[in-house]
Amino acid sequence: MVGNDERFVLIGGGPAALSAARAYREAGGSGQVRILSADTEAPYFRPPLSKEFLRGDATDDDLPIESPEFYRDQRIDLSLRTEVTALDTEARTVTTSGGEVIDYTTCLLATGSEPARPPIPGADHPDVLTLRTAADSRRLREAADGVRSAVVVGAGFIGCEAAASLSRLGLQVTMICPEPFPQHARLGEDAGRELARWLKLEGVSVLTGTELLAIEDGTRIRTDLIPVLDVGFVLLATGVQPRVELAEKAGLDIGKGRVRTDEHLRASARGVFAAGDLAFAHNTAAARALKVEHWGEAEKMGGIAGRTAAGAPAAWDSVPGFWSTIGDRTLKYAAWGDGFDEARFIKHDNGFTVWYGRGGTTVGVLTHEADDDYERGSDLVERGAPLTEVVSVPAG
Repeated sequence: MVGNDERFVLIGGGPAALSAARAYREAGGSGQVRILSADTEAPYFRPPLSKEFLRGDATDDDLPIESPEFYRDQRIDLSLRTEVTALDTEARTVTTSGGEVIDYTTCLLATGSEPARPPIPGADHPDVLTLRTAADSRRLREAADGVRSAVVVGAGFIGCEAAASLSRLGLQVTMICPEPFPQHARLGEDAGRELARWLKLEGVSVLTGTELLAIEDGTRIRTDLIPVLDVGFVLLATGVQPRVELAEKAGLDIGKGRVRTDEHLRASARGVFAAGDLAFAHNTAAARALKVEHWGEAEKMGGIAGRTAAGAPAAWDSVPGFWSTIGDRTLKYAAWGDGFDEARFIKHDNGFTVWYGRGGTTVGVLTHEADDDYERGSDLVERGAPLTEVVSVPAG
């Protein structure tokens, strides 16, 4: 058990930081705990921001992960609107933009990611929207009120979820998808076809194989296929960029644009951890480092870091996974997420399963209305089961 003279400082206001603080207390950590968050709101659920909250089916009251009483009862000092500008791993201090210097015994970096804007003219126009925070979702909902159309650039999960939600709000939604099908590279052609069909059923027009060239005046787009398209607003859903600058300036080891950690989420400097989108963490089951950008995995990583900081045994040793709901249809995915060379698609009566393999070994599973496959999929991926033993049905 860690003594009460310890100081656990957590940088970030998302699921990893909160999960770490909670796990630290649950594992018997009795030191001071302080969360430094640049956000204006206490840690909240982000998955609804592109779905229920955007559509107005969930309210502000539904977003907070914990009540104010939780922080009081768990003796967690939550400092909002607090940006950390420097981390000194030798002196074991962090410095805020307000000039406060805070000592730590243990520090968790959980600074998350920010939306990545494509390097094209007009992408940084103030009227061009992105979706990452609760404030972003509110602004997006306000923008949807009183306009007839919108363009969503990008066909990742956030883009697909938001496009379906905006269509349900009554907008004519066009999606710009550079790939042959949505998420073609990540999930394969057959799954991409299903996503394209779902979006069409939701009333979304998907322009596949289309490159965005420029955005003019915030609401006029130019592509390689359509010279000019005027819309009510543009939403960029073009991926995220980990906020790694603080770690880089502190001299931490970086890999693939993230902070390298061991399976306990320890970074290269003594007493420093990293979790969530920021981490390039070693996974013992995968026997290699992985980068993941899933909400649930950020919570899991934070929990491992918090327990380790409290002196309890914990390691990242499970298969990453997440769920995504597009309209009323839910995908469930569990995979190492760093590539496949074979995707075997199996159609069921009301859904489908895609088994992913690399070098003949099962490395992932994607399901819709096939919970039995999803539930056994993680175990098969973790064990590295031969793909031929998982399914004997040919792809497609």
